[in-house]
Amino acid sequence: MNNSFTAELLDLIRANHTDGHRPLLFANARIITEDPLVGDFARADVLLGGARIVGIGPGLLTAADDDGAIVIDCDGSVLVPAVVDVARLEGLRAPSYRSATALAPGNPGTFAILPAVPEEADADALRRFLQDPGAVSALVIDGEVVVWNSKPVNDADRSATAATTETSEIPADILGTWIDENDFVHQHLTADGRYDETRGGRPHAFQGSYWVSGSRIDYLDDLGFWAFGEFIDGVLHHAGYTFHRS
Repeated sequence: MNNSFTAELLDLIRANHTDGHRPLLFANARIITEDPLVGDFARADVLLGGARIVGIGPGLLTAADDDGAIVIDCDGSVLVPAVVDVARLEGLRAPSYRSATALAPGNPGTFAILPAVPEEADADALRRFLQDPGAVSALVIDGEVVVWNSKPVNDADRSATAATTETSEIPADILGTWIDENDFVHQHLTADGRYDETRGGRPHAFQGSYWVSGSRIDYLDDLGFWAFGEFIDGVLHHAGYTFHRS
């Protein structure tokens, strides 16, 4: 079994990302699924096949060798959804079967790994992630590790092979410069998975990494905050702005 969050393990996961042949198994963690059917687990495993969760629960580790999985030992950690339904967390919405943000088979492999706190309530663990997302041990978005050992995995640090593979996954009609309707924000999306915003003529106002999944774009700014947008009929909607590609 691989030790948690080492540089060598990250290199193995990165190399695997270029071909996607081996599943990732996050093992031995406390898991908060936010799914009323699946429930939570005091000690269990999450199995990723590409961008999605294909299995969750105790006992998956026993088949790791059969599946050729890369195993990440998460003993002493808690896994929580990285997209949290805040209204449900505050008791303003009843739990629903198979929420799109829950950790459940078929849903995107999007979750955070935090150091476990003994006897911490589920809601408190979720709030801890919301209040200090920079303190996570690791963060996985759509099956890809984007934070490791509490540090962002920067595109500039990735191998040339990985960069080539990721570039091919970004649709060509998304690359380039997007300008909001008031010509205030210019967002430049480059083929290496980086963005650079000009605001009110001020260059490099925000810079960071981005990922595209279907019609959705997720941003991780170099300052540490997350944001997202959506492409609808060739228009980018992001943070209250409406962008058109120049």
